[in-house]
Order: sequence, then structure tokens, then C-alpha cells
Amino acid sequence: METLKKSVLLLGLVLLAMVTACSPKFTEEKKEDFTKVKNEGGSTLGYSPNSGVKLLTVDQYAFKDLNKNGTLDAYEDWRLSADERAKDLAAKLALEDIAGLMLYSSHQSLPGASRGFGSSNYNGKPFPESGAIASDLSDEQKAFLKDDHLRHVLITRVESPAIAAQWNNNAQAFAEGLDFGIPVNTSSDPRHGSDSYAEFNAGAGGEISMWPGTLGIAASFDPDLMKQFGEIASKEYRALGIATALSPQIDLATEPRWSRFDGTMGEDPDLATDLARAYVDGFQSTDGNGWGFESVNAMVKHWPGGGPEEGGRDGHFGYGAYAVYPGKNIKDHMQPFTEGAFKLAGATKMASAVMPYYTISTGEGEKVANGYNKYLITDVLRGEYGYDGVLCTDWGITRDVSAIDKFEGKPWGVETLSEAERHYKAIAAGMDQFGGNNAMGPVLEAYKMGVTEHGEDYMRKRFEESAVRLLKNIFRVGLFENPYLDISETEKIVGNADYMKAGYEAQLKSIVLLKNQQNTLPLKEKQKVYVPQRYIAQSTNWWGVVTPEKTEYPFNMEVVSKYFEVVNDPEEADFALVGIKSPDGGVGYNREDLEKGGNGYVPISLQYDTYTATDARETSLAGGSPLEDFTNRTYRNKSVAANNTTDMALVNDTKKKMGDKPVVVVVHVSNPMVFNEIEKNASAILGHMGVQDQALMDMISGRSEPSALLPFQMPANMKTVELQFEDVPRDMEAYVDSEGNTYDFAFGLNWKGKIEDERVKDYQ
Repeated sequence: METLKKSVLLLGLVLLAMVTACSPKFTEEKKEDFTKVKNEGGSTLGYSPNSGVKLLTVDQYAFKDLNKNGTLDAYEDWRLSADERAKDLAAKLALEDIAGLMLYSSHQSLPGASRGFGSSNYNGKPFPESGAIASDLSDEQKAFLKDDHLRHVLITRVESPAIAAQWNNNAQAFAEGLDFGIPVNTSSDPRHGSDSYAEFNAGAGGEISMWPGTLGIAASFDPDLMKQFGEIASKEYRALGIATALSPQIDLATEPRWSRFDGTMGEDPDLATDLARAYVDGFQSTDGNGWGFESVNAMVKHWPGGGPEEGGRDGHFGYGAYAVYPGKNIKDHMQPFTEGAFKLAGATKMASAVMPYYTISTGEGEKVANGYNKYLITDVLRGEYGYDGVLCTDWGITRDVSAIDKFEGKPWGVETLSEAERHYKAIAAGMDQFGGNNAMGPVLEAYKMGVTEHGEDYMRKRFEESAVRLLKNIFRVGLFENPYLDISETEKIVGNADYMKAGYEAQLKSIVLLKNQQNTLPLKEKQKVYVPQRYIAQSTNWWGVVTPEKTEYPFNMEVVSKYFEVVNDPEEADFALVGIKSPDGGVGYNREDLEKGGNGYVPISLQYDTYTATDARETSLAGGSPLEDFTNRTYRNKSVAANNTTDMALVNDTKKKMGDKPVVVVVHVSNPMVFNEIEKNASAILGHMGVQDQALMDMISGRSEPSALLPFQMPANMKTVELQFEDVPRDMEAYVDSEGNTYDFAFGLNWKGKIEDERVKDYQ
């Protein structure tokens, strides 16, 4: 009897083991528009019931049959490495599929605009007339996903986080139903800037957390703060469906007149290197453990450093096509890449993508833009530094341009080539992807050119190399497993109270106190304040959109009134609060000068009042565009005044009205500026790179104490600006104010005076 009981028990255990061995190790959960599958101890999957994708069960685990062949292919097996999967899929892809991977879309807004830049149709009609909803795919999006096999999409404006999440799910379901089920890799330019008028309330959320720009975070001199930003921003990005950041901009800001100065991390190579490393580590790591579902690919830009533009003119236009190295100092510009973004502290090891800039780096290989420069791409970046991530061109470098000052294509150095020939030249230089290109036709033409020159086997291998790099970045962030979003979770994550608080605290750490005469600040709350209105001249942006002139308060007066009593009469006020922007000294080119017989080139000024460039170079270091019939781009002895000269007058006139009473000046700093026109008439000066007005009021009232430092020099005058080398950091004479303080790199004040702490010692 005892033996029988043991036999029955043993049989039961065997049957239980057999049932367990055959039981699936995954569970399914139906969501609103996708199915979520949780593998026990494995990857979580998501697929759309409308895409035609089914589940495969192998070894009791669930896998997505993305190519719908009923078999588990290596690229569908989440147990394998991203490298193995990418190589398997790349080998399977048709040429058209690879060409599509090599495209990065033009700017997409959700919903698309009805006309002008980024306009879209929905069922053949503009959005307002179509009956579509904001999360629907536009006709153009469906076309480039299906017909051009494009899978990398750049989004800009979104109506709300929920709309962005729903659009993501719609796009992923559409792509999942095509061919190999390759998911959409959505990207974004930086989107965490601060709305100056917004109010921060502890415990309240927003559309997305608001932070100072990277130059503002750089003013904290705190890589840990930059990493915190990356960690939070990456979670918000993924909750919006964004898996690639077209950032950070780690160009060394050695040319103070450059219009993209405020997007950098300052001019010091060591500080920029540490901050670049921290930013990429924060974005790419999930919970500090390497790649995962909260990771975002970081595309660092712009190799080999877009900072040293001659005269400060920007490479978006032909007049700014040249980067120059009078100090023979290209190594400093590469350092944030080679020692920072390519040598991460975290497990992802290096930034997953790199974008070269539009400029021609003079003296560095062929005289063509960096995206076409085989020496800088293949020999230096891939060869000398061993970089094997994705290389993506900046937007529009293969398109045509009709004039030196037109915001069109940016084919510098290859203007006379056809569009297809430009694609081929970039591929031959080592590029993998084309920014802002929706059509695969020119890529296929480039392939044929390569076959003619090198043969079919060579070009197929070359295209597969790019495909593997591009696919690895999609595999590593988990998009092949689950590209779908739970919209309710998106709404909880994006702009939640904790993230808003972290961003606000970072804003406070980014405000630099430059001057504090006789301890003007902090000011007691409820004092009477006079705030003069600021005149803003008419302006036209790069896309030709005109903003009319206006006069308005420079601050959110509702916020100001919560700290101080606002009065309209300077005589009644205890102090004045003046809000201005750093001098807008133009772009360095003026068609009126050309029409009057000049060469079109004029100075870019960092002072408000009229400036005459008597110390400028007599002969420019670079020139020779086929769009011009001369090579010397000098602007010597020409004059220019800032577009916001009225800001200088606002400070000085307010001082006259206030007499001996304090005048507190707040400068929104986009570029270094010459302070001698206004500094003596300011009792206190605060500089910021984009913060909420509330943060400024917290600082002025003493609720917070300033701790930030200048991550760049403020020049003493325009002569030192002209004599400095575009490629050399910290080589200007710095401004000395009436208090005897020098506005040099790493300078800043707190309530006790000049800050002299470990940050200053480490970096100065």
C-alpha cells in the first residue's frame, strides 16, 4: 500500500512537471489599441491587433512574428544581442528597405500645419478641413513610411502629451504591418526649455518639465545636475514615444558671436567634456544599468565642433559655410566628443549617434562640408577614434541652394553636384543617414553610382554596414519588442510634479549674479517696484515668418506682483527692475551692403550701440563659394548696430528716472556681451540663459541664493572680440566692472561676494 502511494505521488509530480514544462511563461493583457505581453523573466512585448502580427511561442516564451512567416527569425528573438539581431535583419532587407532606414524625416508637427513650413494633408485636405484628429497620421507620413520605407521621424510641436502618445501608437501599428515590421524611431530636438511666464507650484505638473538650456545647466558647473536632467528628460521622451534625442549640442563655444552659442555647454573644453559625458549617460542608461525601455539614443552634435565659425556667421547659410582654425586648435573642439560622449561612465559606453555640422572645416581634408569630408569622417572619427555608431547628416545638406543668404539647402563645397551625387559622396565619406530627407530615390541612385564604380557586392556590403548601425539603435532601446505607449501612463509621467520641481531647482542654479553694488540684493519683499516696458523691434526668422514690433512688459507682472508692489511712477518706487536681452548684433551678412557695391559681409556686434569694425581682418581666412565671384569676405571698417539698441536706452533712461535708487537689471543672455554701455547704471545685474520669471523673483527677493558661474567670458570690448581666435577658448580680455570684478570664465557672486569654491578650482 505504501509503495502504491509513493508511485501515485511520483506519477503526480511527473504529470505536474510535464504540465509546467508545457505551460507558457507569458501573459497577455489587452490595452485600448495594443496587446501587452509579459514574458516571465524576459522582455515585455507589445503589438497591434490590426497589424497582422501574431505571437510565436518558442521554449514557452512569446515572440513577435514581425515578418509574418510563421518562424522565429534571429532578429525577432529578444534573447539575442542587438548586434546579432541587427546583422540578421540587415542581411534580409531589400535595397529599398535599407535606403528607407538611411532617411531621417523633415520636421513633423502633430497635427501638421495647414500651410507653409511643415504643412500636411489628411485625406487630401488641410487638417482643419479634413475631419481628422491631431493624432492621425498625415497623408505625407503614410507615404514616406510605406512608399519610401522611412523609419526615422523628427517631431516638433505636439498638441499634448496624450496626442503625442496616441500618434506614436498609430504610427507604430502602421509600420508594424509593413514588410519586416520595423518600428518607427521618433526623435526630437531639445524640448525642455522654460516658459518665462509660467508659474511653478510645488505639487503641480505641466506639459513637460521645464529646465534651463544646456548653457544654463553649464553655468551650474555641476555634471551631476546635467546627468539628472538626462535621466528625467529621457523618461519623459520615452513616454512621448521619442527614442532618439537630436542632442546634446557639444560644440565648443569659442566664437562668442555665433548664433548657436546659447545651445552649447560653454567655451571650456574640460567643463564641456564632463557635461557632455553626463548628459549622454543620463539619456542612454535605464536606471543606471545600460540600455533599456527608458533609454534614449543621444545624437551628439556637431562633429568636429561647429563653434569656430569665421566672424561668428552660422553655417545654415552660405555666408557662414566656413569653420576656421587660426589657433590650430581643432583638438579642443573634438575633446567633448572623444573624451566625453565617446567615453561614458555608464554601461552604454558611447553616444549612439553623431551629427557633423554644415560647415567646411578649413585645412582639414577636402574643402567640403563636414558631412562630405572623408578625412574627418572615415580617417579621424571612425579610424583614429574608433567610433562605430550612426553618422547622420545635418538637415538638408543634399538639397540645392539658390543664393548665399537663402535658407534652403546647405550643400557647402558640393554646390555643383546633383542631389544624387551628393548622396553618394556622403555615403562614400562614411555617412549612414540623411537628415531632413523623406524620399529614397536619391539614395537608390547613389547606390547605382557605387555599383558602377565598385560593383554590386561592395555596395551591398556598404549599405548593410549602415543598416546594422541604424538597426542596433532601434533594437537597443526595445522598440522591436514594445513600441507602444499606455496613454494614461504618459499623462502621469510627462511633466509630473517631481520632474517639474527638479527642473525649477535647476533653473535657480543657473542664474548668475554678476554685480551686486553695496549688497543691493536681496531685496525685501513687498517693496515698491517700477518695471519699464520693453520695445521689441520687428523681426523675421529663418523661415521668413515676420513678428511685428511691440512694446510689452519683460516679465509676467502677475508673478512680480506676488513678490513686490508694482507701481507705474518711478518716483514712488523703492527700486526698478529692468528686463533686457543681450545685444542682437545681426547675422554678419546684409543684402543691402551687396546692392550698394559691397561684398555683403558686415560685422556681428556684441554691443548695443553702433560698432565699426576697424580691427577686423583685412583679408578673411576663408571664402570661395560658387555663389560668389570673390573670395575675400572681410567686413573691415563697416558698421552695424544691434537690433535691440533700445535695451541699452531702457537701462540708462531708467537710471535717470530712479536717481540714487537701485536699478536691478536682468539680462537674458544668448551670447557674450560688452557690458560697458549699461553696467555703471545698474546696481545689480543678473544673467540667465532661459528661466521662469518666478525663479528670477525668488533670487531677487532672497528666497534663493545665486550659485551659478559664467561658463564663458564676457568681452571687455569689441576689439578683443575681433582679435581673438575663433577656435581658441578663453582668449579674450574680460570685462572689469565698476566694482572691480572681472567677468571672466568661472566668475559669479553670491550674497557674500565672489564665489571661490571647488568648482572654480577644478575648472578655472
